[in-house]
Amino acid sequence: MKLLQSLLLLPALLRQSIAYTALSDDSLAGLPLPADGDFNIATGKLLAPILRPRVPGSPGSEAVLFHFVNFFVAELPSWTITFQNSTSTTPTSNGAEVPFTNLIATRDPPWVTGEGDVGRLALVAHYDSKLTPDGFIGATDSAAPCAMLLHVARTIDGALTRKWEAMEAEGLGSGGFDGIEEHKGVQILLLDGEEAFQAWTHTDSLYGARALAEEWEGLANPAMSTYQTPLASIDLFVLLDLLGSASPTVPSYFKTTHWAYQRMAGAEQRLRSHSKLRTSPGHAFLTEASKQDTDRWVGGYIEDDHVPFMARGVEVLHIIPSPFPHVWHTINDDGEHLDIPTVQDWAAITTAFAAEWMDLEGHFEVVDVGGKGEKERRSDRTEL
Repeated sequence: MKLLQSLLLLPALLRQSIAYTALSDDSLAGLPLPADGDFNIATGKLLAPILRPRVPGSPGSEAVLFHFVNFFVAELPSWTITFQNSTSTTPTSNGAEVPFTNLIATRDPPWVTGEGDVGRLALVAHYDSKLTPDGFIGATDSAAPCAMLLHVARTIDGALTRKWEAMEAEGLGSGGFDGIEEHKGVQILLLDGEEAFQAWTHTDSLYGARALAEEWEGLANPAMSTYQTPLASIDLFVLLDLLGSASPTVPSYFKTTHWAYQRMAGAEQRLRSHSKLRTSPGHAFLTEASKQDTDRWVGGYIEDDHVPFMARGVEVLHIIPSPFPHVWHTINDDGEHLDIPTVQDWAAITTAFAAEWMDLEGHFEVVDVGGKGEKERRSDRTEL
């Protein structure tokens, strides 16, 4: 019985032992910046294809989903792409079933073959847009966050490969329990159906998130897996939403993940100190790193895609501004009202956080810039 109890407690103990290695000043200073060509609202290859109406089940939704798939297939072939599909009636569908498709892009260590043997950092945004007002784009809500996550995946991809190749060369990759803290991967979750079709209720909202959380909770991994279900394998659920307006302020919402908020805030501060961010050095996005237990925590106030996961015990880091952008749920939430330097800075901050979570220090490639002997770290696939 004691052995069984120990095995049941193992996933929680593993989470406490997960390494988090801050990037050195040199690595952080050389982290590839988001390229202007990726985030141009008309031609940017990451952002522009998402800036269109994309109501679930519509041609616009299908086109944006194709954009995501094409990105991973063409640029990140080492990532595994899967889909989770569901249908539901909505208050506006007149009894017809509306399809919802969640895209899951996963990169795990190559030696992990068991589906339940790897814990993952989940980086999450929703890609659908509201039905009303007619022609609603949802640039901050959440086209820009989706583009940010594509940048993160591409930027860390080469470093992940080099890290895992180095570990395998040293015989560390499949080292059993001694190497379990390195049995961690990363997922990009692009969720469908976050928006209400008529008015926000517990049933008219979060369609894709509710379906995915329920399915993953009930899907058992093989016996003796480290994690009993795909849901249990999520070490941290980092949700980006309503990002892209100028001068955002993002509080720390949950006590249990305040340590992760502090890590992201620290990455932001260090990026600013190295002049790696484009926005004003005097305005921090993440302002509550010094928050105390006795301060006000308002994590339950905002309902978003994290709710079905958090209700099932998943730890959540919610990156959403308070107050919301002034364009929220208006026709003005379009590309022209994005502050592109802010968009790029969020992409850089999230990339730094993911790189540190995945312990990628020393694994970004050092290249000679312009043949002048100046060294810079970069990802293989990130445009400089």
